[in-house]
Amino acid sequence: MGGELFFLGLAVAVALVVGRVLARRLPVPEAILLVALGLLISLLPGVEKVRVDPEIVLNLFLPPLVYHAAFFTAPRETRADAGPIAIMAFTLTCATALVVALVVGWAVPGLSWAAALALGAAVAPTDPVAATSVMKRVGAPRRLVTILEGESLVNDGVALTMFGLALTALSHQVTAADAAIELVKVVAGGIVYGMAVAWIIGRIRPLVREPGGQIVLSLVTPFVAYIPAVQLGLSGVLATIVVGFWLGIKGQGVLQPASRLTGQVFWEVLVFLLESTLFVLLGMEIIDVFAAMPRHERPRLVATALLVIAVVVLLRMLWTLVVVPLLRFRRFETIDVRQRVVMGWAGMRGAITLAIALSIPLGVGNRPLLLFLAACVVMATLVGQATTLAPLLRRLGLGESDAQVKEEAEARAATLEAALARIDEMAADDRVDDRTADVYRQLFELRLDKVRSVLDEEDEQPHTGKLRKELVKAQRDKLNQLYRKGRISTDTQRKLLHELDLEERRRASGGH
Repeated sequence: MGGELFFLGLAVAVALVVGRVLARRLPVPEAILLVALGLLISLLPGVEKVRVDPEIVLNLFLPPLVYHAAFFTAPRETRADAGPIAIMAFTLTCATALVVALVVGWAVPGLSWAAALALGAAVAPTDPVAATSVMKRVGAPRRLVTILEGESLVNDGVALTMFGLALTALSHQVTAADAAIELVKVVAGGIVYGMAVAWIIGRIRPLVREPGGQIVLSLVTPFVAYIPAVQLGLSGVLATIVVGFWLGIKGQGVLQPASRLTGQVFWEVLVFLLESTLFVLLGMEIIDVFAAMPRHERPRLVATALLVIAVVVLLRMLWTLVVVPLLRFRRFETIDVRQRVVMGWAGMRGAITLAIALSIPLGVGNRPLLLFLAACVVMATLVGQATTLAPLLRRLGLGESDAQVKEEAEARAATLEAALARIDEMAADDRVDDRTADVYRQLFELRLDKVRSVLDEEDEQPHTGKLRKELVKAQRDKLNQLYRKGRISTDTQRKLLHELDLEERRRASGGH
């Protein structure tokens, strides 16, 4: 068994690397490629006997993903739009879970109400990563981004609380009164426990000054918040959200300024690995659906998937355009129709949905079917909505045009050039010493270089990008040659190669 697990882990790692490489070369969302690679892995000899325990998915993947989302939430902006966020997160999440449960319960004979609700809870929460990355890139209103991020954070907690109730109902009979009492206990207890953990971590944080120790503490924090809460019968998700949100407000959490950049890189890599692995694991599970489903039942399976997708997408559009305006909530009335259309269309599902679906216990009847339906919702929203969101924003006039981006970049470049000229004048007149002038000159030149990279992207000819790559390659080759000849030390080689890597990364990301 140990050898099979090692082989499985190696195959997943290869899938992550291959998926990232292919995503850069093919016009296909990376998530789709990862699911396809997971499907191929499941066909390898011996792998079909290895399945990841749902408890591992729940306890290993969810805590850091939820904590990361809560940690980077903008507190002031979120508080200003708490009303719209709460309405969307609570009412729409509950409505989606219940309507999906009703539809699936009707479409799949013999499916228990608790299992149907588990699926509804899985597909109810949105994942803002794809939506907000597109919206930031095209210059959509910041308020829309904040509402979507805040809604996703809250609806994760709502959906996972409902999922917990569904799992309880799967194991024994639960009355409405029992469910209400359990809900109050789970929610209130999770929040209180999360506040206690946040207070304790906040006291420990100043005592840990070594960067490595700070990063380890940040990694341990979500698990300390999540796992004990679950063991106590409380909401581990709400506890983790409270801890992440509170520490995010208090000075960037447990990371001191000296280690903040390293910590951010660490968490970016960790979240990428967790989310990508979930897509691969999902692809490995899909094969079970077709193995368990008779051939004559497959058309009904596809029809059910299309029905669930339609419910999820159309219900959100209906909620933002019809139901919420009828509530006449004052703060929501300031959001115009165009922005509500975008909010409705930006309901992509992602890693949290996969984590919930994959954590459905193995003994639940029709588990492969539920996984397949959840996968279809994720794939359909990522392909259909994420790829069309940018054109929709521009069509509605909610995104910056290329001319606006260039105009702003030119204005920024002009102001920075004026500041650099003034620094040179003051240094020439001995009104500022050379050391101070150099510090400010480097600062403004760095900013100017970033702005110019945006202008270069606007005016760059196809051959220019190729030229830059060749120049970087020539510099790397020369450094390696100098090292082999003993002209430079390892430290010098690594330092200069690192600078070239940073430069290439900055160019690839648009200078930001």
